[in-house]
Amino acid sequence: MKAESNNKENIYEVIFEIVRLVPRGRVTSYGAVAAAIGLKSGARLVGYAMHAAGAAKPKVPAHRVVNSKGRLTGKHHFNPPEKMQQLLEKEGVKVKDDAVVDFN
Repeated sequence: MKAESNNKENIYEVIFEIVRLVPRGRVTSYGAVAAAIGLKSGARLVGYAMHAAGAAKPKVPAHRVVNSKGRLTGKHHFNPPEKMQQLLEKEGVKVKDDAVVDFN
């Protein structure tokens, strides 16, 4: 079981490094992060990693990762849930109805 735990921690660290590369004022999707590390169907794993990112050092800007439609599906893991939108808007990202406006 310990080897499995180490593998999870290692893959999370790789995911965290990718997310740390997302510039202020920009967002990416869970699927795009997964694809960047060669896991085409690993979007859910990226979501699990973002949920665990709160304790990571250096910090991981998990608020910059949204679903494939630009929706703030991870907002329930922020305290309060509105915090994800607030952080994005502070960086200049426009959000309306829990979705990034003009998400491409």
